[in-house]
Amino acid sequence: MAKKLFLIIGAPGSGKTTDAEIIAERNPDTIVHYSTGEMLRQEVASGSKLGKEIDSYISKGALVPLEIVINTIVGAVKNAPKEIVLIDGFPRSTEQMKALDEILKKEKDVKLAAVIEVRVSEEVARERILGRAEEAEVKRSDDNEEVFKHRMKIYLDPLPEIEKFYESKGLLKVIDGERPIEPIVDEMEAFIKAKASEA
Repeated sequence: MAKKLFLIIGAPGSGKTTDAEIIAERNPDTIVHYSTGEMLRQEVASGSKLGKEIDSYISKGALVPLEIVINTIVGAVKNAPKEIVLIDGFPRSTEQMKALDEILKKEKDVKLAAVIEVRVSEEVARERILGRAEEAEVKRSDDNEEVFKHRMKIYLDPLPEIEKFYESKGLLKVIDGERPIEPIVDEMEAFIKAKASEA
């Protein structure tokens, strides 16, 4: 039985991680949620050869090479205890997207079911990330604004290409992330279940 993989992407402040966590909690028998960082940490904790290699980068504060990250993700999905796997915050770049696509082409045990984009405007993302921070500490809002702009740029720069790539494969689903969390989660959960039952 091939595992069904759902990638959930969204800007900082889009709420994608929370959405995925709630859906996994609601469906403990069928759905599991991982973040990329969590999968890397689990691999390190397992003491495997791959884990030791990952640790050698992380302990130096270096970026883990792309191929290792992708292999870790695919390995975690294959070994997941549930049939449906949600991963949020990946791919973050066109390089990650292409590398994942190459590996998945050869992989019989993992099927990419859909890429869900939780879409929010830059204004909403800024309000969610900076709104609370600014009230607490007015004098640092410039720093926060710079950090936010940088994070937003990292997300937005590759986005059109990522959207186009998955759209051309019929895999992209855009969800309006500017609503209250309940309807967002309900829509995403219904979509994931419907899509998983098709495969």
